[in-house]
Amino acid sequence: MDIRALASATNEIGLMGQISTMVLSKSLDNMEVMGDGMKKIMEASVQPHLGQNIDYSI
Repeated sequence: MDIRALASATNEIGLMGQISTMVLSKSLDNMEVMGDGMKKIMEASVQPHLGQNIDYSI
């Protein structure tokens, strides 16, 4: 096998691994953000009356 072809294939495999890792990292970040949003929605549904009324005096 040609040394250049082997080196090129090895570099390509390494690059594909790095790209896969970056995509997985971004996906995990998005899932974390979505989880935080779901948590806020569920907290609001447990106490739906919060934020509906304003008490004020003049």
